[in-house]
Amino acid sequence: MTSIVQGFSKSLAMTVLSEIGDKTFFAAAILAMRHPRKLVLLGCLAALIVMTILSAVVGWAAPNLISRKWTHHITTLLFFGFGLWSLWDAFMENGEAEELAEVEAKLDADWKANPGTVKGGNKADDDSKKERQPFLTQFFSPIFLKAFSITFFGEWGDKSQLATIGLAADENPFGVVLGGILGQAVCSTAAVLGGKSLASQISEKIVALSGGVLFIVFGIQSLLSTES
Repeated sequence: MTSIVQGFSKSLAMTVLSEIGDKTFFAAAILAMRHPRKLVLLGCLAALIVMTILSAVVGWAAPNLISRKWTHHITTLLFFGFGLWSLWDAFMENGEAEELAEVEAKLDADWKANPGTVKGGNKADDDSKKERQPFLTQFFSPIFLKAFSITFFGEWGDKSQLATIGLAADENPFGVVLGGILGQAVCSTAAVLGGKSLASQISEKIVALSGGVLFIVFGIQSLLSTES
């Protein structure tokens, strides 16, 4: 039980600090401004839950392919590496503004290529109020699929995904999955409900500093457990 709680708490803290102000956070906020929030939130959450489970499975399987001693050492190095990476990002100027601008530019280019998407999304939202559609049909909505694909491929190979793999290799995978899903749900809900106004008010520097310190602490803890 203790191992589950430890894996849960580490995963929750890491996920929140990694995802707040992330590209997928900004993408969810911007998408929610132009499409039905429920579909955007469902799409983002589905992608993040699938990604979290896949990452945890890879982390869980790693000690069966490589000795647990080596996976522990690799995880320790990952924590220190991600900590230094986050601290470096924290001291890079205009990181948040550039990231938000980059996400906006990509989405704007997509909307210009498909000018009917936004209006169609609003019309679909209005129609859904008049006529309740079965819940499962929403998973085939273009808006749901768009939010899912943007989030899934945006997270693929991201720092948070690699950190989840490392955590699952070193901690209880079940606790890591639960903590990761809860953290992703909190961040995605905040992005969708808060919109761009919330995203633009978040201090990327403070979040990156906090995440960097947290990763360094995880690394030190992992290193001490190795020596003991």
